[in-house]
Amino acid sequence: MSRLVIISNRLPITINRSAGELHYHPSAGGLATGLNSLDASYNKLWIGWPGEDITDEWEKESVRTDLAKRNLAPVFLTPREIDLYYEGFSNKTIWPHFHYFTEYTAYNDDMWAAYQEVNFKFFQETEKHLRDGDMVWVHDYQLMLLPALIRARFPNISIGFFLHIPFPSYEVFRILPWRKQILDGLLGADQIGFHTFGYMRHFLSAAYRLVGHEHKFGRLFIEDREVNVDVFPMGINYEKYAHPDVNAETDKSSGEIRRLHASRKIVLSVDRLDYTKGIPHRVRAFGRFIRNNPEYIGKVNLIMIVVPSRANVDQYQSLKQEVDVLVSQINSEYGTFDWMPVHYYYRSLNFAALTTLYKEADIALITPLRDGMNLVAKEYVAAKEDSKQGVLILSEMAGAVYELNDGAITVNPQSHQDIESALLEALEMSEEEQAQRMTTMQAKLKRYDVKQWAANFINQQHKLKDKNRMANTTHLSGEPLKEVKKHYDDANERLLFIDYDGTLMGFHEDPQAVSPDEEVLSILSGFAADPKNNVVINSGRDKKTLEKWLGHLDVEMAAEHGVWMKEGGEWQLNPNVVDGWMPKVRELLENLVARTPGSFIETKDYSLAWHYRGIDRDLGQKRVREFRDMLTYLIQNQDLQVLEGNKVVEIKNAGVNKGKATSHFVQKKNWDFVLGIGDDATDEDIFTALPENGVSIKVGADRTAAKYKLSGVSEVRKFFKRLL
Repeated sequence: MSRLVIISNRLPITINRSAGELHYHPSAGGLATGLNSLDASYNKLWIGWPGEDITDEWEKESVRTDLAKRNLAPVFLTPREIDLYYEGFSNKTIWPHFHYFTEYTAYNDDMWAAYQEVNFKFFQETEKHLRDGDMVWVHDYQLMLLPALIRARFPNISIGFFLHIPFPSYEVFRILPWRKQILDGLLGADQIGFHTFGYMRHFLSAAYRLVGHEHKFGRLFIEDREVNVDVFPMGINYEKYAHPDVNAETDKSSGEIRRLHASRKIVLSVDRLDYTKGIPHRVRAFGRFIRNNPEYIGKVNLIMIVVPSRANVDQYQSLKQEVDVLVSQINSEYGTFDWMPVHYYYRSLNFAALTTLYKEADIALITPLRDGMNLVAKEYVAAKEDSKQGVLILSEMAGAVYELNDGAITVNPQSHQDIESALLEALEMSEEEQAQRMTTMQAKLKRYDVKQWAANFINQQHKLKDKNRMANTTHLSGEPLKEVKKHYDDANERLLFIDYDGTLMGFHEDPQAVSPDEEVLSILSGFAADPKNNVVINSGRDKKTLEKWLGHLDVEMAAEHGVWMKEGGEWQLNPNVVDGWMPKVRELLENLVARTPGSFIETKDYSLAWHYRGIDRDLGQKRVREFRDMLTYLIQNQDLQVLEGNKVVEIKNAGVNKGKATSHFVQKKNWDFVLGIGDDATDEDIFTALPENGVSIKVGADRTAAKYKLSGVSEVRKFFKRLL
């Protein structure tokens, strides 16, 4: 297998300095666990920050040598970079913004500059190690610019990216001043993964609305690359929590917890200190539960584990103070000499103590206001493998809810009433129902564990890599371009079919605003001046417009997809066309325009086109579906065809298309060289109508029957100039 190069902000090994010496120990977190569990056949290299400020060059070299033995490569960051890039842009800008806490988002140019600098620093380290055939997997919000940096230097390498936090809705994401740079950075990857379909949908919406990339079933076509955007919900190491190592310490902890809470139900809450976790809301909701259900006083305890985090950030300091006060208030108001409602621990726990709490807790109360996934919920369910007893109360805003909603009690984390009702339901739930719910959730988590998550992502990236490599369409550059050029030069009788919109000229909201510029006229004049060439402008444009723009050139034309053809300076109408259907269809289109501001009708001699380039894409697609449904009944038994182009729908006679116009010219003589070039679905008819040795060129990255592709208008013009 090819080598897998993993790049993340932190390495799976963390370095700490103690008594002047460096000490290495495993990093916490599901990412290290998941990727380390990949099949041994993967030859892995992991690049990241080792977690310690190391400035001495000798010490750096020593660390590089030590880590290289474990297939790790360090990126050394300065205190300033940690402050501005990590604590700054990553955690004061991206983290709150992507979690919908826009009131906490910092818009700071110095932090953005540091984010760019550190992403480039990661690229520089990556560049040293990459080689042909490697597959790259970049992780998380700290490195969103890195895929494009790697792509620019290694255009043929396979790059994956996974975002471990939510991707916000377009309306929230668009607020960021650096939104386009972030999207461009991510779109350097071939595969982009998210925890949920909602995050994926938000990303695709932003990619279209901000940088103009449309998707087809989650696939984007960028230049000559296909980019897969998909959902890969992250799992856990199921067996680690289902059957933890049992030792004296674990047994002792279990006994102490049970003695402490004898005859009481335990509600467990485990979070890192963060405003996204909804900790104050949860405490208030539990206080409401005690107040409204006094029969549970002395019978239920909330054990709340809050792991310290970002203690030097103002919002986190305020949050800590708020939680401290709330817990004190509830314990003061409802506590007795032998019972405190909330047991609050502001510290991290070792694995033995944590799994003991998971196994003993009657209820897990996991209610973040917004969470990318939340693996605590999955860990709690896995820990119930043997007993099958326990209830998971889970926020609707956690990514894990989409996998666990058929076993968990789901709540709106902002609703104290929701949480109170869920606690009552959980406390009163029968053992049979608990077992049924646990069994359902455990079956999913066993199957989709963290190893499966990582393997799924890598396997899909491998398939995409092979698919892109084996695609039938070749980018027209290098040797293929030289061959086409030689074929052209050697030919005495040449026939050139050239589309107009999206091929010679770019698109515009106003179709009349793209008259040919001097460069286009020069190219067409150059082709027409060569007596070996016969040039045909094969377009969906009406003949009046084509005549106005190009009529002075010595070229032939097929207008309205072949309704009209100009040969020998004369326009002739295709005998198969009729126009009796047009008034009824026009009435239908006028109704569509009246309900869709920004769209308009283009009337041609024997076809009608509805343009929706100036409106929201999704609304346009909705209207297209409506139009098709209405048109079905309106034109029954009429030989009409509906063509969907780039933000345009055209209705015309079915017996007329660009392919038939192409065939008409091809059959006129034995040509030495035949070329067809175009950008949208209507031009596929040209490609299929060319002779077997014809040169077919697709403009853009969509799947096509063409032999070759060019990325856009600028490449088309360069190609034509190369032929002249």
